[in-house]
Amino acid sequence: MIGLIVALVACIASGLIGFANLLGAIGMFPLPENIQAGVNLALQISVALLIVSLAVAAILNPDSVRRFLTGRQARYGSNSLILTIAFVGILIAVNYIVYKNTDLLGSPYDLTEDKSNTLAKETIQILGELKEPVTATAFYATNSNTTSAEELLEKFENNSDGKFTYKFVNPDLDPVSARAAGVTGDGKIQLQMGETKEIANFATETELARALLRLISPGARAVYFLQGHGEVSLESAELALSVAKSTLEAKNYTVGTLNLLTTREIPEDALAIIVAGPQKPVSADEVELLKEYVDNGGSLVVLEDPLFFTEFGDAEDPLADYLAEEWGITLNKDVIIDGSNPQNPYAAVSLRYNDHPITQGLTDSLIVIMPQARSLTISGEKENVTSTGLISTAENSWSRPNANVSENPNFNSETDTQGPLYMAVAGENSATKGRVVVVGNSLFAIDGNFDVYGNGNFFINSVDWAAEQTDILSLSTRPSTPRTFLPPTENWRFLLLVLAMVIVIPGMVVFFGVSAWFARRKRG
Repeated sequence: MIGLIVALVACIASGLIGFANLLGAIGMFPLPENIQAGVNLALQISVALLIVSLAVAAILNPDSVRRFLTGRQARYGSNSLILTIAFVGILIAVNYIVYKNTDLLGSPYDLTEDKSNTLAKETIQILGELKEPVTATAFYATNSNTTSAEELLEKFENNSDGKFTYKFVNPDLDPVSARAAGVTGDGKIQLQMGETKEIANFATETELARALLRLISPGARAVYFLQGHGEVSLESAELALSVAKSTLEAKNYTVGTLNLLTTREIPEDALAIIVAGPQKPVSADEVELLKEYVDNGGSLVVLEDPLFFTEFGDAEDPLADYLAEEWGITLNKDVIIDGSNPQNPYAAVSLRYNDHPITQGLTDSLIVIMPQARSLTISGEKENVTSTGLISTAENSWSRPNANVSENPNFNSETDTQGPLYMAVAGENSATKGRVVVVGNSLFAIDGNFDVYGNGNFFINSVDWAAEQTDILSLSTRPSTPRTFLPPTENWRFLLLVLAMVIVIPGMVVFFGVSAWFARRKRG
């Protein structure tokens, strides 16, 4: 008797552990290697204990075993066992197919009304044009949520006919791989095809598809940083843009410097000119060259700090004048004070985003922080120009004129302007195809701040848009269908729901079970 009890316990344990092993083997619930080793050992012990217990029971009581194997119970029991195994097998097969979200031929299917789980046809076409295998390496730190990224990468893999694979690397545990890939910060994905590499700044279908297009069709992409006015250095220094430069180079940009005071000419291959934190005004002659460049379809990215923190003094600012006159974008002579950031009120925090390619990927949890920023104003309509405020502060913020910056930072209704305030504006001329991005701060992009929240993403997105790298692909959008379950608010409807789920349905199961038991008892 004891042997059979031990065998029963061992059988149950073997079944449960074996089921867990099966789920792990088919990829539904994979276990870490150290835990998997323990599970395998437990399964081996359970199976061994089951065999030994049955053998002991058979040796000690052979007559009972003989009667059990040849009796009516054995026949009925074997039928029940076969049906149970078949039922469990069907459940496992259905769950596996649903979990993998593919049919038996490996093609993904989507039963949602708006096809929200299906890649856009343009993305599928790009994946179909891959001539060589592409490996995606997603760099996510220990505490990062990788669920959405993994689901997206799996969709790419399922639609690539074996040409797209992916893996995750923790840069905290493997900083060498992150450094070799030129990746700083979290949530970036490197795509590699042969010796060619591209970086996707974040895990969205559009960003990955654009990176794939750049990978398939590599071309010269040159941007230049203006020099000669005390701009932030591109090399290692106390205030430097070396991380921004290396990130651009990891996206296959050629990054150069440009001094218009000496060259008097803008290179023909320049997709964008970046003016990052000048300490002295850009001259009128240089601005005329920049204007001519933009009028011929070029692009400017201007990062100008508050005058209070520069050496401008009372000098004119021809670049700011050009932006106001030609684009309707005014760089105000003030400093933003952010009341939502009491620990550092002079660090402006973005809490509002307008829909624009530059703000893609920015969320409430991926904010942009700009220490010592000035506000911007869109001042009137200009012919053929569309200007869009990109990011702005909260209502609990205000701007203060430079002359009053030294005073108490608390709001002063006589001198200060209440928020929300624009921190960045983008403009596009439909006639000339010229573009400008104007930001009232440069410190957000320096090495120490680049990887803070969404600062780096915002800078790279600004350069990408200015260089027209966001226009290489426009995915067909699908309107999303909101699906919200609203529980009944009336008490009687809620009571009916509870009665049906807790009493009626279980009661029917009990009723039919008892009825079947009485019927079998009457038949003898």
